[in-house]
Amino acid sequence: MLYHATLSTGHGSHSAGTDKRDLSFDFVKGTLIILVIIGHLLQYVIYPGNGYWDSPYFKSIYMFHMPLFMAISGYLSSRALLRKSFARSVNERAIQLLLPTLFWWALLEAAKVAVLLPSGSIVGVLNDLVGSYWFIWATFVSFLLVKTLLTIFRRLAMWMVCMSAFAVAVLPLTISIAPSIRYTYPFFCLGFLLSQSTERQARILPRNRFLLMFPLAAIACACFLAWSKETYVYNNLALIHDTASARQVLLMFAGSAVASWIAFETIVQLWKFSSSNRIARFIAVELGQSTLLLYLLQGTVFRLMDFVQFGELWDLSTRISVAGMLGVSIVVIAMTVRFIVRDLGWLSRIVIGTSPRSEALKAQSATN
Repeated sequence: MLYHATLSTGHGSHSAGTDKRDLSFDFVKGTLIILVIIGHLLQYVIYPGNGYWDSPYFKSIYMFHMPLFMAISGYLSSRALLRKSFARSVNERAIQLLLPTLFWWALLEAAKVAVLLPSGSIVGVLNDLVGSYWFIWATFVSFLLVKTLLTIFRRLAMWMVCMSAFAVAVLPLTISIAPSIRYTYPFFCLGFLLSQSTERQARILPRNRFLLMFPLAAIACACFLAWSKETYVYNNLALIHDTASARQVLLMFAGSAVASWIAFETIVQLWKFSSSNRIARFIAVELGQSTLLLYLLQGTVFRLMDFVQFGELWDLSTRISVAGMLGVSIVVIAMTVRFIVRDLGWLSRIVIGTSPRSEALKAQSATN
């Protein structure tokens, strides 16, 4: 999700890390960040209270959007994980992810003070930092753990990554965002393993992927029908303590894996048919390459909405209209911020997590 890399044009048959950027991945990322925003609009605006748990739209989005984002992050992190030293890769990833997170967190706390919202205790302030941007921390922790395994075990590293995916998933740790990390880490590992080589992909993936879509679609539909409030990681905490909880956790992982596969293949096919369309290219080039900024901005906006009463007395049509305007506003603000700061040196790194375009062009020229 949050790592900008160049890829070969074959989305499923080549290793990550060649010189030509694959816009199909950017299109998938752009589509997913739109779904993230829509999911939060469903939660905060359209279905106030707890009504969103029963929404089929909320369910269909949350079955796959974060697991697929994490798998793409693992895939695109391959170069940094394999070709750079431990210190350099971790330092670069911390600067890329954590600096912008700290900036938007500081902006969140300043906004709370400005509108006289209760700042709460130190624990509450830290919860804003961790809980509001949990996916950033999950991505960084996943990267750090996989890089550590690769550094320590070397020849056995791939086996250890596989084993760690299972070990982390079943680890009975429920503090703070630990359940969300345990839920998404296996998908990061899967994405990383799929990035390694054509041979490894051939062993993991079936030859005729199109025919596989039909049984997987049937399984995804079955998981969708069986999915309930207790299947979400926010409620089951990915914790197994009896037969019922084991059933829900297994459904969560299996349903997310199948739905992520179906969603990825569907979005990639959509890109193939619409790559020349202006809207599709906007999603790929502008939104897909600004997912970190969009995630941080929408996380800040929706965190602020936790502290205010919003639209509980509105009718459904009003809530949908407000949700649409708010979603568009988030995208417009993000694109405006990106346009303003993308050439401003360290400000670009701090605010949007990317190098200025001039530095990126120099780096690209050096590799060509």
